[in-house]
Amino acid sequence: MNKTWLKYSIPLIASVVILSLYLYFQFIGVSIRPKGDKSIIYIPDEALYDQAMDSVEANLLIRNVKMLEWVAEKKKYSKLIKPGKYVIDRPMSYNELLNILRGGRQSPIMITFNNVRTLNELAGRIGGQIEADSAEIVDFLSDPGNYSKDGFNPENVISVFIPDTYEFYWNTGAGKLYNRMLREYRKFWNRERLQKSDAINLTPVEVSTLASIVDEEALKEDEKPRIAGVYLNRLRRGIPLQADPTIKFAINNFKVNRILFKHLEVDSPYNTYRHAGLPPGPIGCPSINGIDAVLNAEKHDYLYFAAKADFSGYHNFSRTLSEHNRYANQYQRELNKRRIYR
Repeated sequence: MNKTWLKYSIPLIASVVILSLYLYFQFIGVSIRPKGDKSIIYIPDEALYDQAMDSVEANLLIRNVKMLEWVAEKKKYSKLIKPGKYVIDRPMSYNELLNILRGGRQSPIMITFNNVRTLNELAGRIGGQIEADSAEIVDFLSDPGNYSKDGFNPENVISVFIPDTYEFYWNTGAGKLYNRMLREYRKFWNRERLQKSDAINLTPVEVSTLASIVDEEALKEDEKPRIAGVYLNRLRRGIPLQADPTIKFAINNFKVNRILFKHLEVDSPYNTYRHAGLPPGPIGCPSINGIDAVLNAEKHDYLYFAAKADFSGYHNFSRTLSEHNRYANQYQRELNKRRIYR
């Protein structure tokens, strides 16, 4: 009896051990490799199990697809799908891969934007780096119903986007993008900045609007507070800003080197030669330096400035119109000398 039991049980036990070891090493052994240095797996929002596995199988070198699917079934992956962008840059086991996917351990994306003038340009910079494409971002930001409750409108919502570098996850839609930037905006506008904004009788959006003009006017960072001071002086006295960058925005041409009389006739609320006060919103994403230059504007009694004729990027500042006209004429003559007519 015992000999018979041993005769049949030993091979059976050996088979079970071998099978167990096989399954164990399938779980923890290297069974998956990236294609090249790394492979990227994109799993969209609301992806079903088959979609997720198709993406996995299409982008990785897999020793045994059936075994991967068996491990996925045992780990109940079909009920734990997490959307995102997953970067696989080393060999690993089925188990490790499924743990990454089930845990939503996706790779962050660093997005930097600056020198952006329009919502379309902003969407083009960000769209494609996240799940939302540029069209979705533009559609979202074009509908005031998405953010009017926050105090913004289509003309000034660009002020929410403070230029910097931000960490996102790939599965970020247009709404999530806006909400994230709104949190950053509110964090940026801390008590100190709000107090300075109150001190110059401007709202944060108005500060951003003026800062966007200062950014365009100043080629030199150290001149921004002085230029901001000029514009604040004009606002306080009810003098039109007469800011050339707003004309360029109104005619949608920032490559113009000379603002001509015909440009000043453009019928636009952004024409600060015809309309006193600030335009309806920023003429671009205001930089942090620009915003802080307005909040810490230099106190002086200048009302005018004109680019220096040496093309150094600096300006001559004036208290009187006659003095300003002399400097402006010097610059105009130099433009003519260099044959810059438009």
